[in-house]
Amino acid sequence: MSEGNLISFLAIDLGASNGRAMLGTVQNDRLALQEIHRFSNPLVEVNGRLYWDLFYLYEQIVHSLRKTRLRNYPILSIGIDTWGVDFVCFGADGEPLRMPYSYRDLHTQGAPERFFAKMPKEEVYEKTGIQIMNFNSLFQLNTMLAENCSIYPLIDKILFMPDALSYLLTGKMITEYTIASTSQMINPYTKEFEPALLDAIRLSKEQFAPKVLSGTTIGKISPSVQHLTDLEDISVIAVAGHDTASAVLAVPAESTHFAYLSSGTWSLMGIESDKPVINKDTFTLNFTNEGGADGSIRLLKNICGMWLIEQCKKEWEKNSPVTYEEIVTAAQRAASFQCFINPDASCFANPSSMIASIQHYCRQTNQFVPKTTGEIARCIYESLAFRYKQVLQDLQKLANYPIEKLHIIGGGSRNNMLNTFTANAIGLPVVAGPSEATAIGNLLMQARAAGLVKNKEEIRRIVRNSTELELFEPSDTALWNDHYQRYLEVYRELK
Repeated sequence: MSEGNLISFLAIDLGASNGRAMLGTVQNDRLALQEIHRFSNPLVEVNGRLYWDLFYLYEQIVHSLRKTRLRNYPILSIGIDTWGVDFVCFGADGEPLRMPYSYRDLHTQGAPERFFAKMPKEEVYEKTGIQIMNFNSLFQLNTMLAENCSIYPLIDKILFMPDALSYLLTGKMITEYTIASTSQMINPYTKEFEPALLDAIRLSKEQFAPKVLSGTTIGKISPSVQHLTDLEDISVIAVAGHDTASAVLAVPAESTHFAYLSSGTWSLMGIESDKPVINKDTFTLNFTNEGGADGSIRLLKNICGMWLIEQCKKEWEKNSPVTYEEIVTAAQRAASFQCFINPDASCFANPSSMIASIQHYCRQTNQFVPKTTGEIARCIYESLAFRYKQVLQDLQKLANYPIEKLHIIGGGSRNNMLNTFTANAIGLPVVAGPSEATAIGNLLMQARAAGLVKNKEEIRRIVRNSTELELFEPSDTALWNDHYQRYLEVYRELK
């Protein structure tokens, strides 16, 4: 990669469980990928509160830059994407006022209802088009205000996670549109902060940095970062800062008649729209209108995803190590359609024991109670497939075109068992890959900023050229449809 005039970029892709630095080089209408660094992103619990360690994440980014330098990989720029909604508060001196809360902290339980005492739920949704979830930035900030949080009066600027990390690298503050759109404070028609919502939480638009669209150059790495990395002429690009926005940019679709499922800790299922879709149906179904990397709207639904398996895995590993492949194998050996759960039930948000919560759910709904690793995993995978079918049916009602195919991207696209289950459940072809969609979208947005790529269509062509995709055709659809009715009964019985 260091030979000739090849141009490389570095993507920092931060998830709620781990992060990685991926090197990407564009040549001959293809993208070559290489992992540079991988690291955990642990929650830090202090006196019962859950935080992200901002400086640890910054240190890992600096370490990633240093590794590219030591390996003699010349890079033109770096871009950062993260999960949504969380943010860092800064004082007038530019210093962070404290470490950011995690969206999984329990302080926002009941937060939406508290805010709706100020403004009706319907009006909040009408102004933002964002799915009502207790941890949305709007509700986090309103909770801080209600709790008389000591830093609230001192807030000079609020930066969302990728923007805060970019600030630590450059000293320049911006607000990237896609990550801001997750906050439930952005009007999707104007793409600006909604004044009435800011008034309700006693903030002003001046307490947010200037808004920019994906592909904007933030600035060069600071002298301090140059000293730490022995790098100089490296730009920091505001890529699609929300990881899902970056991932959707990398959907390898050839037509527009598709839905996508970004499968990771969260599963996010949606379609692309030229304009916001905000009406009684989307309000009732609680769909969200988030910003796309190209300024479009991602009409989608947040679904609990691999979080269920990840938490069970931690418990299983207390006895002996277990891999995800072993979990899938155990699920394949277990009997089918024994029990189901609603993956989005509140009891699965952050329980002390995910296994016990699943068993309790099944017991409460008078179902078979899974005990073995295989039984529990199969229950999760089948339930996720049925939840995907449920949400896809709602999406089809909202889309003004027939959905002909589901593209599954992200880490979960490597789970062939779940891909097969999903195709069978929805009765449509499933195209799996790329698993590194978020990093790819991040890298190709940097390539667009450098003038190497023109638009979304060209980006998606490069993705198709660079990725081995796998097709899953539906089978046994009648059988899956029969059991889907049982799933719906359980879903309705206990939410």
